[in-house]
Amino acid sequence: MQSLPKTLADEVAKNLVMVARLIDEDPESAYGYSKVALRLASRVAAVREAAGFAAYANQIYGEALAEFRAARRMTGNVELWPLMADCERGLGRPEKTLDMAGAPEVGKLDKAGQVEMRLVVAGARRDLGQLDAAIVTLQSPELASNSVQPWTARLRYAYADALLAAGRDGEAREWFAKAVESDRDGSTDASDRLAELDGIEFMDALDEEAEAEEARATSAAVRPEGSGPRDAHGPQASDEPGDVHNTDDDIDAADDIDAVAETEATEEAVEIDAVAETEAADGAVEIDAGAETEATDGAVEIDADAAGAADETDATHEADDSDEAHDGADGSHDGRGEDA
Repeated sequence: MQSLPKTLADEVAKNLVMVARLIDEDPESAYGYSKVALRLASRVAAVREAAGFAAYANQIYGEALAEFRAARRMTGNVELWPLMADCERGLGRPEKTLDMAGAPEVGKLDKAGQVEMRLVVAGARRDLGQLDAAIVTLQSPELASNSVQPWTARLRYAYADALLAAGRDGEAREWFAKAVESDRDGSTDASDRLAELDGIEFMDALDEEAEAEEARATSAAVRPEGSGPRDAHGPQASDEPGDVHNTDDDIDAADDIDAVAETEATEEAVEIDAVAETEAADGAVEIDAGAETEATDGAVEIDADAAGAADETDATHEADDSDEAHDGADGSHDGRGEDA
């Protein structure tokens, strides 16, 4: 970094700081910062090493191996040797990892580096299906030691996991318990593995809350627009800074919308009922009018028929009377003739 201009060195340093800060919690973002630093100062060993760690954290093993090799050429340091061997494992070349385990560089590693190399080699043995060889590889003074070192928890965990894979459950449980005792910073899930062996299940409150939130989101998505508040559990943050929705106002507004909707629905129902009643009444009036008209027409026809019959009767009586009158007259004439 000293070979860079001050302004450029400061910019590179800022990116390297972000890589170190984010590599555990957000490796993708750390990888992005490492690429920026690499573009600014690719000939700086610290930059190449940081780029290698970021790629390794994102399981981009080919790129990580290339960056580690570059950093080692620049510095001559062997501390990256276990990571380089593990990258070979990640690339599907466990045999290459075993070759690196026998290289002179391993003898130059410090205690932590040697333990790391032992872990990598055991992993390669397991990749090759050599479980017993993996167990033997992990058996070492560091594993048997009662002192707790930075690598102790990971070493005990790897040993317990290998025993479990080999079907030696009782021994595996013992070493998972030892791993829990030494895992002061929670770098492994030894406690979960131990509980699993003991048949204990833990309920994750965060998972339950996530499921509840998902259910609320699904319910809100199904609910028609304007039928209720978007979230009755707290204010919603806007994309704009400082803009926070008031939940009470949202609920009141939603209630107003519901009231208006209910009023409109009621009025519409009343209008429909009124129209229906009017149409029914009109139909009834038309039916009554038709019935009355038909009845009247029938009565008129009946009256006409009756009147015709009466007229015929009167005419018959009149004819009969006329005939009687003529007969009487004829009789009178006959009587008068006889008298004469």
